[in-house]
Amino acid sequence: MFGGLIEGIKAPIRRFWPRLRLRTILLVTFVFVAALPGVGALFLRVYENTLVRQTEAELIAQGTALAAVASAEWPGSTGPELTPRVSSGIAGGPLSTIDLGTRPLPERPEPAPVAGSPAPDVQAAAARLAPVVNATSDATLASILLLASDGRILIGKNEGSSLAGLPELAAARAGRPETVLRRRGDYRPEYAFEWLSRASGLRIHHARPVVVNHKVVAVLLLSRSPRVLFRGLYEDRGKILFGIGAIFATLVVLSGLLSRGIARPIEMLSQATRDVARGGGAVPEVPRTAAIEIQALYSDFATMADAIDRRSRYLRDFAHAVSHEFKTPLAGIRGVIEILEDHADMDEADRRRFLANAGADADRLAQLVTRLLELARADMAEADAGAASEVALPLRRIADAWTDRGLAIMLDLPDTLPRAAMPAAMLEAIVESLVENSRQAGATEVSMAATQEEGTLRLRIADNGPGIPEADRARIFEPFFTSRRAAGGTGLGLPIARSLLASHGGTIALVPSERGTSFEIRVPIA
Repeated sequence: MFGGLIEGIKAPIRRFWPRLRLRTILLVTFVFVAALPGVGALFLRVYENTLVRQTEAELIAQGTALAAVASAEWPGSTGPELTPRVSSGIAGGPLSTIDLGTRPLPERPEPAPVAGSPAPDVQAAAARLAPVVNATSDATLASILLLASDGRILIGKNEGSSLAGLPELAAARAGRPETVLRRRGDYRPEYAFEWLSRASGLRIHHARPVVVNHKVVAVLLLSRSPRVLFRGLYEDRGKILFGIGAIFATLVVLSGLLSRGIARPIEMLSQATRDVARGGGAVPEVPRTAAIEIQALYSDFATMADAIDRRSRYLRDFAHAVSHEFKTPLAGIRGVIEILEDHADMDEADRRRFLANAGADADRLAQLVTRLLELARADMAEADAGAASEVALPLRRIADAWTDRGLAIMLDLPDTLPRAAMPAAMLEAIVESLVENSRQAGATEVSMAATQEEGTLRLRIADNGPGIPEADRARIFEPFFTSRRAAGGTGLGLPIARSLLASHGGTIALVPSERGTSFEIRVPIA
């Protein structure tokens, strides 16, 4: 059920998904990643929270200064006395106690009328402090009230009324500064996107006790609307625009670097791939600015293109050689058929002779087909990962078999030899083929020696035959090349041996020798 639902969602996306260049995807990705912090700051209220706490810090600083002045100017005071500073653990900074994530309190209630008058010393203190409080309020645009310990307003709007019952006032009377968030009853949105700002309809209230002779005699109540989000963005527009410009400039540089390191090299390689597919072109040089992985891709592509080119030449030459090898016996068979059709009265001896020639050509075709199948299997052979075989045993078995048939085999084998990383039957078949070639060439002695060298086993098979002419040495591993065509040779024995060895990481080569023919086989050690 869910699989079908997901597939139903993905199907239209795949159908309408635009074709994008790699550099476009990189640029869009960078821009998206770069915008994430800004989006997160906007929707997680990080920046706006900072603005609110900044306003709170300003109110705390103003309240602390005014409380110190009030403590010093209060009648009977022995000097300024401050409440202990609340520390956040960071040197010099007050701990913020408010957060936009907390639920704000309702709007501050209107002051209630109260009977009577404050004490004479309180009135005298209020008269001294009024100019300082009013001047501070005018300069900072904050609402500042000085309240008596019972909540009566001594300085500020609605002087003589009472704000007793406020939770922040109760905390201050206990000698503890308190900051709260309250809603603004007179708030009205002023611009279109003001709903994005949670601080627009709030007001910060900070209560600070005035302590004289270790006793709270009054409370300073400061309040102010915080800097809202868009006003803060506008005020910091220069810094913000500079940051955005710097980020986009960095993104453009990074996109250019990645384009030169990834996108452009891939485009060049793609063009080279199309050229190679058309049968022409060459692999371009690896750009120096390309990433290491892209440089490795260029190297692998060059190796692949070279292998494809060699394989193409091999198939072309192979097809030409096959057609040439098949053409001669087919022509002989067709000629015999035509002669027999045209000479129905041919005597029996001639008929048998022509039929024998046709039979010989058919046998050669059958032998060629068999050997071609063997070559195809050798070319497609896969290495046996767990292959590990003794070398001495198959060599001794070959020596015993050929000694009984009149060919002298001499072995030079160390007492201990590591195992070869290929099946014993395959190694025996390859050496057997080389010994058979030596016998057919007229050799009477064959020597086989094995040594260990740099992680490989080296087998040397040499005979005392007439050897291979210098002009033919470069072509002996070409398919169908043989000097014994009249004797039925197909010229596929050595190519098959080479393919079988190559499938297991081995090699075979014709090496110089003073007499006869000498081959060297190298096989990895298991």
